[in-house]
Amino acid sequence: MNYSDGLRNPRSSIIICVIVLAFASLTFASNAPSVSTSVNIVNNSNREIRNVYLSSVNANDWSGNQLGESTISPGQSYNLNIADCSQSQKKVIGEDQDGCFVSTVVNCGSSATWTITNDTARDCGY
Repeated sequence: MNYSDGLRNPRSSIIICVIVLAFASLTFASNAPSVSTSVNIVNNSNREIRNVYLSSVNANDWSGNQLGESTISPGQSYNLNIADCSQSQKKVIGEDQDGCFVSTVVNCGSSATWTITNDTARDCGY
């Protein structure tokens, strides 16, 4: 069979079309626009929030601390702007003074308020 015979074979044509569409989809997905999202983190707990991280929802790929040198004291709030929110959702993770973590998931492209209370479930690693 020569090359031109393979192109006339319907099965070969389908395989080629699938490959072309797969590459086109990857190119389109990598060029998806990133939207910004704003999260107002309200600390209504008696614990200081010392670090805030971002992650994909189903991955353990945490960013660096989003607060910089700031903290969120009890009774205070902090407005976090997520500039690179190219997925449909982002996980926001707070770390308190005891090294325990709290988290929430926000929808990209919309503003959200996350209120942390003493009743918010914490993951302290034990």
